[in-house]
Amino acid sequence: MSNKLATLKFEQLKEIKWRELIIGVSMPMIGLLVFLALWHSVAPNIKTSLGEFPQPKQVFAQWGNLVDEYQSEQDRATQFYERQEKRNAELLAKDPAAKVDTREFSGRPTFFDKIKTSLITVLSGFLVATIIAIPIGIMIGLSQTLYSAINPLIQLFKPVSPLAWLPLVTIVVSAVYVSDSPAFSKSYIISLFTVSLCSLWPTMINTAVGVAGVSKDLINVSRVLRLGWFTHVVKIVLPSAIPMMFTGLRISLGIAWMVLIAAEMLSQNPGLGKFVWDEFQNGSSESLSRICLAILVIGLIGFLLDRAILMLQTYVNWDKSAVVR
Repeated sequence: MSNKLATLKFEQLKEIKWRELIIGVSMPMIGLLVFLALWHSVAPNIKTSLGEFPQPKQVFAQWGNLVDEYQSEQDRATQFYERQEKRNAELLAKDPAAKVDTREFSGRPTFFDKIKTSLITVLSGFLVATIIAIPIGIMIGLSQTLYSAINPLIQLFKPVSPLAWLPLVTIVVSAVYVSDSPAFSKSYIISLFTVSLCSLWPTMINTAVGVAGVSKDLINVSRVLRLGWFTHVVKIVLPSAIPMMFTGLRISLGIAWMVLIAAEMLSQNPGLGKFVWDEFQNGSSESLSRICLAILVIGLIGFLLDRAILMLQTYVNWDKSAVVR
């Protein structure tokens, strides 16, 4: 009887898991198909100065065009280096002591180069924000007095738009970052610091809340063991605060990615934001399709960045309560 009951329960659990799997896969697909159907039906009714708003098939066709452009630039780069190597070999054959130059290919950045630039910029700005936000969040979480002193500044600067920070950052960077051979372009530095300024607050606040919410029992254990301040933070505070810290990190990375696109448009950092702005300024018959495609890519990358942080949380979280959803 017990074996039959166990088998029945196993079958019921198996059926529930299959039902959850089917729902988990089918519902997002249905939602996506409904969105595409609405887009397909509504787009022809929207008339713009550049013609009809593009339908999904026109937008997705631009992906192939952008891949072709990327491949064309790769071929040009290969041919450039081959010609350079051939020329240098001929010079050395004539005169082994001849001085040969090796130049970098200076082709125009493709859509995929701009994706790379945006990812490098946003991750750099997010890293700077994290390095600043987590230590400050820990300190103000451990000290109510320090929290009372810094909280007004947090509340004052947290709502400030990136469009308000950008002119100030541009002026400061232009005045301070002066070099005849700079390691990084000014547009990159401007975008990086704008992203950092706008994205550090959620991590700072959530870290402080997580640190302040450490269980009293754990604090008492730390006192009984007479742990030093640093050991107390590493062994007691941080493991308990990790869920709240990662909540802040996820919010900060999402904000960083949104801020970056606006910052790149205005600072002319050669990333996805500049791609969208250039297509808007271009005004060709394909511009609308390319802008729509860029928006979809921006959204997809933002989703993947969020999933990456959540997966990292499941790896480092001591109680493994975080799950990828």
